[in-house]
Amino acid sequence: MNSRFRGNIVAAIVFVGLILLWEIICRVASVPVWLLPSPGQIIIALWSSKDILPLHIFTTTWEVLAGFGVAIAVGVPLSILIVFSDLARKIIYPFLVVLQSVPKVALAPIMLLWIGYGTSSKILIAAVTAFFPIIINTSAGMEAVPAELLELSRSLNSPPLMVFWRVRLPFAMPYVFSGMKVAMALALIGAVVGEFVGADRGLGYLILTFSSTMNTALVFGAIVLLAGLGIVLFYLVTLAEKIACPWYVVTNKNQYV
Repeated sequence: MNSRFRGNIVAAIVFVGLILLWEIICRVASVPVWLLPSPGQIIIALWSSKDILPLHIFTTTWEVLAGFGVAIAVGVPLSILIVFSDLARKIIYPFLVVLQSVPKVALAPIMLLWIGYGTSSKILIAAVTAFFPIIINTSAGMEAVPAELLELSRSLNSPPLMVFWRVRLPFAMPYVFSGMKVAMALALIGAVVGEFVGADRGLGYLILTFSSTMNTALVFGAIVLLAGLGIVLFYLVTLAEKIACPWYVVTNKNQYV
């Protein structure tokens, strides 16, 4: 049994132990359900609402994935432009910093007014929330290519486009996927923020609805579903990283899984 497997076992035991402790405290102290439901009560509440949950889970998942895709489609080309053009860097970076500094909760109502209360506005909010780390990490990865490697490519009279595809982009891929991992979590946050501001479906909408009726068990249940969705999406990005970057070996120090 290697150390990594033992670490996973210990982490699982600690997690299960905390859940059991939560259940015991709620039962022994007779904590009201409206204040803090036990894990068992949360599971029962989720099961009782199993007929309505798939639609809301699918809605939030689609908003997150679509927003994440838009963030990649916009962020990666902007990163390339920033790396290869000093003028573009000076123009784009201040706007990026300003946009990132503004709370997305403040931007959400404006986007809803511009686009409407449909799914498109939630996708846009998720994309705006997610694309900043993609731009920063992708730019950093392309600029981190060793100067000696670039000089060697030029000495071989390699065309700039070939240098980009064969040197800069492969070298930047681990950085890109690091940004994607952060962006996926931020896209989930952005989608939920959009649903809080105005929506008629989605897990964020369920949280608001159940909160207004003091159904705390289902509020916790929706939060658990959001956490599970975030974990699944994070691991999907990690799997894509392993497939797209087979040459990249993640060390134990910066390994997430």
